[in-house]
Parts: sequence; C-alpha cells; structure tokens
Amino acid sequence: MADLDPGTPSASVLHLLNVCNRRLEHLLENLRNEPDAEGALRQIAADVVHAVEQHADIALAAILLNQIAGSYAVRHCIETAVVVVVMARRLGKTDADTLTLTAAALTMNVGMLRHQDTFQNKHTPLSSEELAIVRRHPEDSANLLQCAGVQDDDWISCVLLHHENDDGSGYPAGIASPEVTLNAKLLSLADRYCAQVSARNYRRSILPDAAIRNLREDRASPVDPELLALFHDELGDYPPGCLVRLHGGEIGVVTRRGSNGAAQVICLRDAAGAAVAAEARPLPATSIAAAITEDDADTRFSMKQVWGAQAGL
Repeated sequence: MADLDPGTPSASVLHLLNVCNRRLEHLLENLRNEPDAEGALRQIAADVVHAVEQHADIALAAILLNQIAGSYAVRHCIETAVVVVVMARRLGKTDADTLTLTAAALTMNVGMLRHQDTFQNKHTPLSSEELAIVRRHPEDSANLLQCAGVQDDDWISCVLLHHENDDGSGYPAGIASPEVTLNAKLLSLADRYCAQVSARNYRRSILPDAAIRNLREDRASPVDPELLALFHDELGDYPPGCLVRLHGGEIGVVTRRGSNGAAQVICLRDAAGAAVAAEARPLPATSIAAAITEDDADTRFSMKQVWGAQAGL
C-alpha cells in the first residue's frame, strides 16, 4: 500500500511518524545531493509537529513502546523531535521557533549518521578515533547542513551547541553559559532523555523515572535545573506508554499525562495475571506503585487497542 500523505486527516499519529522516519532516513543519507535540503527538512519537521499536535500522548507513548521503525540513528532523531515539540509548546514558543527546534532535532547527528548504528552495536568501549568522531559530530553536522544550503542561524546554532553545558564542560568547544542558548539546552535534554528511555540493540531501555533521576544526578554533564524541573513536570515519572505495576498488583499502561495525579492508566492484567477487557475503566496515576519493563509486564498489546484509531499503524 502506498504511504498516505502526512497531511491527510485520516492518517494516524503512528503512521505519520513512521512516514516521517522513512523520509528523513532517505533525505539524510542523500543530503549532499538534495536540491532544496532546507525546504525538504522543514517539511518533515512540520509533519512531525503536526503528528504531535494531533495527539501528543500517542506520540510520546510510541517512544517507550518502540513503535517508530527504522535504524536507531534516525529513529532517535524522530523521538527527540517529538519530545522537543511537546516541551516547546510547554515553554510557549512560537510556531516558527518550534519548527526550527524540530528541524535541529532531526539533523543534530547527521555528521556521524553513518557511524552511529555501528557505535551503538559495539560491546566494547569506543576507541580514541571513535570518541573523536562523537565529540566532533556537532561541528560536522553543522558544517554538512550549511554545505547542503541550510541558512537558518538558529537551527545551525542549536545543532552546534546541543552537547555544550552551562559550566563549560561540554563539547566540541567547551562553551559556557550564557552563550549556551535555551533552545540548545532543550534539545540536549530531549536528546539525553530519549537516548535512555528508548531501547537499543545492546541494552534494555531505562525506565522513565530512572532516566529523570539520572539526568538530575549527572555531575559530569550537568543539566539546567529549572529546565529539568519543567521537563519533569510536563512528562512526569510515568509518561504515556510507560508500563506500570499498580498498588493492587495489577499491570497497566499509562495513557495520558496530567498534573496533580490526573494522568490515567489502563489496566492490562489483574493481580492474578489474567488479561483485562480493553474497555476497562482508566485509573488515576496515584494507583501506580512502580514503572516496570516489558519483560516484567509480560503482556502484549497494540497501541490501537489502548488509544484507538489514532494509534493504528
């Protein structure tokens, strides 16, 4: 079946994101030969923004439930872009600024795209040459984008600065605050969070509440505490797609974000391990005892069963 136009209202959020992933992979691999790279990348960014705004909780759940297909290198950029859009809206950013940030997320690693999957499949530490590629990739990515015709200074700056830290401990240039922009810090935070909560070939994903804790406690690469607090408030310890064990022993999945315990959980298995009907009543987030892994949940379901047609593949 041919892909639906990403702008088609009937296309589901998951379908839109997977179409964007395929288009982005093709574009990044052929960036030097693309006659209008900036325009093509902005269109993909606009389609990611559209997908998230169509149903942000489904887009976030797709990250934790590994519903975006393709190589890790490109999938990670799509997932980071989803989180960036959610946070850009929370911060009240303009449509133009949100689009620029999203485009930066989609292209932040283009300078090491051909190495990234190789690096993530390694079971040994990176060599000094490989570490040099990693530390150089913000510059390489920015240079490649400029060579391909991207002229947006904010976009290029975001890509160039997304591994810099306020205290000057980042890379590639060791730039410190206030030169590290809020947009770059937001991109960095989304990048680091998604790298932890998304599964890799060589390891399980890290549970979302543990990922937030890791970011808060990371002394080697400190995060802006005010931005992290806002990030935590928006996504919570148990974002959509998070598998959870309830206080009564039931297994469920978080379906919706919400403040003051308003997030919702759908029960998937009762305390005895029996499957629960799909129409089970949503439960408040206060019923959550802990986040759990897919192996611990020991249950299989499609996102469409939980979120409906907007979550169909």
